[in-house]
Amino acid sequence: MDDNFFAYLDRLEILTFFSGYPLVYAIILVMAGNHPSKPGIRNKLPSLLPYAYAVVGILYLGLQLKNLYPDYSVENIRRSFQQPYLKAWGLLAILFWIPAISRKKIISLLHSLVFFFLLIKDLFYQQFQAPSFDNNIVKNNMKIYTVSLILNLAALVVIAVLFSLVVYYKKRRDRL
Repeated sequence: MDDNFFAYLDRLEILTFFSGYPLVYAIILVMAGNHPSKPGIRNKLPSLLPYAYAVVGILYLGLQLKNLYPDYSVENIRRSFQQPYLKAWGLLAILFWIPAISRKKIISLLHSLVFFFLLIKDLFYQQFQAPSFDNNIVKNNMKIYTVSLILNLAALVVIAVLFSLVVYYKKRRDRL
């Protein structure tokens, strides 16, 4: 890990938004099971996962824009991006709004595994380099991971509610 404190904070921001998605993805796929013929929101949740991930990407973009406010100049952006490749990778989550990309749910999982790997890497460093590794980093990562799980679940709930409302109003409109 970089010795730069601001790079560490940027990394925690990124982990907060994206590291919890693989577990949410796994839970939803296990809940849905192998019964695609049954109607209901439970079986629609796997297809809504990429859209929830895109919502998290939009929230991350909003945080980055808030952090850059009021100076959106190229020089300020360049100075404030401590880990530009990770931030750019995180911002690519917005592309999951595109239906052609979101149809392949596995792509959203692969996208988020980059951030999950950062979390796992810290755990392994703590395990195998215990004397020189700070335990507070692992504690921070676990707190951040919990927040990320809650954020990703909340995004999925919001998308599921919006999807249910759209379906409800479409059926209601068709009956009239």
